Parts: sequence; C-alpha cells; structure tokens
Amino acid sequence: MFLGTSMIRSLPLAVLTRRIAKEIGALSFYSLLILIALVAIPYGASEPWWKAFFQCIIFALAGLFVIERLLLNKHAAPYYSLLLPAIALIAFAFLQTVPWSHYSTAGIDNVAETISADASQTRLFISQFGALVLAGLLLVVHTNSQKRLRLLIELIIAVGVISAGFGLLRQATQVDAGFLLPYLRPHFGYAQFINRDHFAFLIEMALGLGLGITVCRGISGARLALYLIAAIPMWIALVLANSRGGILSMLCQVLILAWLLGWRRTAHRIENEQTPAHPGIRLFRKARSLAARAILIIALFAAAVVGVIFVGGDPLVRKLDAISIELDPKIAESYTLRLNIWQATRELIKDHPVAGVGFGGYWIAITRYHHSSGEITPQEAHSDYLELMTSGGLIGLAIGVWFVIAFVQAARRKLLIAENYDRAVTLGALVGIVTVAIHSLVDYGLHVTINTLLLTALVSIVLINVKETERLQGTVK
Repeated sequence: MFLGTSMIRSLPLAVLTRRIAKEIGALSFYSLLILIALVAIPYGASEPWWKAFFQCIIFALAGLFVIERLLLNKHAAPYYSLLLPAIALIAFAFLQTVPWSHYSTAGIDNVAETISADASQTRLFISQFGALVLAGLLLVVHTNSQKRLRLLIELIIAVGVISAGFGLLRQATQVDAGFLLPYLRPHFGYAQFINRDHFAFLIEMALGLGLGITVCRGISGARLALYLIAAIPMWIALVLANSRGGILSMLCQVLILAWLLGWRRTAHRIENEQTPAHPGIRLFRKARSLAARAILIIALFAAAVVGVIFVGGDPLVRKLDAISIELDPKIAESYTLRLNIWQATRELIKDHPVAGVGFGGYWIAITRYHHSSGEITPQEAHSDYLELMTSGGLIGLAIGVWFVIAFVQAARRKLLIAENYDRAVTLGALVGIVTVAIHSLVDYGLHVTINTLLLTALVSIVLINVKETERLQGTVK
C-alpha cells in the first residue's frame, strides 16, 4: 500500500525513506513477476521488439533499485562471487566488438576489423545478457520473504501449466495458421513456441521445480495435491511435443527425482533412530537402503519409459527411429542436420580457439565451414555448449566454468544451512537447472528470452535465503 500525504507529513525522515524504499522494492518485485508472465506469451519473447521491451523494463527496474539502495544507504550487491564472472563475460563480449585494425574491401575503405564476426549482434548480446544478470540480481534482493518466494515459484509452475494447456489445446484443435498468434502453423512448434524444443526447455524447468519440491516434502496438504495435478498436463504436453532432447532430459529428471526420493526416505529413517546400532547392523541397513533406492530408481525409470511410449504413440516412435538416419554422415552432408552442424562447428572452433567469433556472430562465421546443400544455413550450433566455445573460445569457456564453480559453492553453502521448505525449494530449482543443462547438450533453447529468464529465476531461487535476508534487512514480508 502506497503512503498517503498525511502519513508522509507525520513520519520522521529516516522512517519515511525506509518506507519509500520498501514500496520501491515491492513495486520492483511484483513488476518482475508480471514481466515473467508477459514474456512467456509471444513465442517466448523471441522476436526483437519483445526482447527490447523486456530489456527496457529491466533497466527501468534497475534504476529504481539504485534509488532504493541510496535511500537505504546500502551500496553492496549480494553474491559478488557470481556477479564477477557475469561482469567478466560482459566485458569480454565488449572487447570482441572493439576494432583492432581497419581494411578496405570492394571499394569500401576503413572497414573495422573486430574479433566478433558480427559486432552489432554481439552488442545486442551484451544488452540481453546484462538485462538477465540484472533480473537475477533484482529477484535475489527483492524476494525477501517466504510469501514472495512462494509467489515466484508458483508463477513459474503456472507459466508451465498454462503453456502446456495451450499446447494441448492447439494440438487438438488447430487447423489453419494463426492460432491466437499469427506465426503458429499446424504441426510446427508447440504451444506458443515456433520450435517444439524450446517448449521442452520451459516445461523441464517448471516440472523439475514443482516435482523437486514435492519429492523433498517442501509442501503438504492441498498445495501438495495442486502441485501433483499441475505436473500431469506438463508431463503429457512434454511427451506429445515429440522433442527427443526433451524426452531424454525428462527421463534423466526422473532418475534425479527418484534418487532424491530415496535419499530423503533414508535420511528420515536415520533421523528417527533412537539409539546407535551395532556396526554390522548399520552396514546391513546401509546395504538394504542402497538396494531399495536402486529398485525405486529402476522402477520409476521403467514406469516413465512405458508412460512416454504409451502417451507418445506412433509419432514419437517415428521421431526416435529418425535418429539413426540423421546420424548417417552421408545424409548429414546433404541436409542441415545436427551431425553436419556439429562437424562444421568443430572446424570453426579449431580456427578460433582462444577468443571465438563473437557472441551472436556464429550465424555468419559458420557459412565458411558449413558444406551442405546451401539451401539452409544454420543460425545456431544446436548445442549451447558448442556455441559458447564457438562464440567465446577458451576465454568464454573459462568464464563459464568460473561461474559454474561459484554457483555450485553457493548452492552447497545454502543446502548446509537451509531447513525444510528452503531446502526443498533449493533442490527443486537444482533439478530444473540440471535438466536444462542436460538438454542444452543437443539443443539451443536458451536462445529464447523466456527460457533464459526462467533459468535465471531458478538460479536466483537457489541463492535466495529468506531467513538470512530477514535477519539482515529487518523485513517480514
């Protein structure tokens, strides 16, 4: 609730500034939630003007964040260890756009030569990546109560459920092009996405988060039932989308969830033991626990495979049969298939191993190495890891490894002190992150704004420590 004029006049200056800062924080947080919901709608915000809208809102909220910090007289930003590699990547990308020489070609003089094959696209990458870093920072700072944390989590799950419902409705009823959104054509893409693999990325994060919290007993009662019900349409839609990378990642997610479930039950049994057992008995119980966990994992994985085949039906079987054809080198040479793209990308990396060809420059640099029919030129490497190596070389890879190490350390520290709901939420977010990391081996779903934004939100959820924030900032909600 915003402050009235009479209330403003009656408050001391110190109290007034804190109240204004609190209102700014609330405005920023709920604006971020609305932005996440809006970005999911138009093809996942893959179009340039939606990316620009997203960036403008984030930069405006960052301005409010600066004002809030000044009012509170707080200048430090949280999690420097994670911000430093992100800032280093932005600085490196900027260096890729700096001209280091000039040349003349085809009658054009003074053409700038840069590390980036497309300096303008690299500048756009800097803007987009900077906005995502700011979005993550704002989420960590402003998600300062359990109520807000729950709202963020349930918004992510709601985005997944609504997207899945729209995908199922579109698959069942669409006949002509333009199903609410003009670019949606029958049998192409899924839900609001042009590419079905991009839809799979979104569902993997929402499904992993919800089921992870459920398996780790972070919720109970009616909310537990709602989370399980929400998982059903997401799981069905993910299977029917016929994304092979999505299905592989989902099966890996089942293994992770089964392991978490077995680990949780074992930990609960150990906690309930009243007296220390004999070493032989402890060894027997440990072996029995491992055997039970292995049986549980195998059973859940087998059930998931059977369910996938049953729900996916013949279209999924045909899609899986096509894998052997696509991996044939002779066929790959004639068409723009993953194997052909990966081979060309490997040659590109060999020629630019240190600094890459610039973030956003892949699409133009690959033309020299891609030797298929030429009818279609790949715009992405069909692997986010290969594209990182291509775009940033060993320097970009080193920065990426730096970030991963810092993130793993931060997640480990959080899990050591987290209790109950916070621990379940952290593990659920990690399930979603690991699933996307697996899928990124063979696809490029993180090129879509909504997917990178949701991944940023999951990373933020892992870092958010509500109790510590309330203790330091003195906030309740």
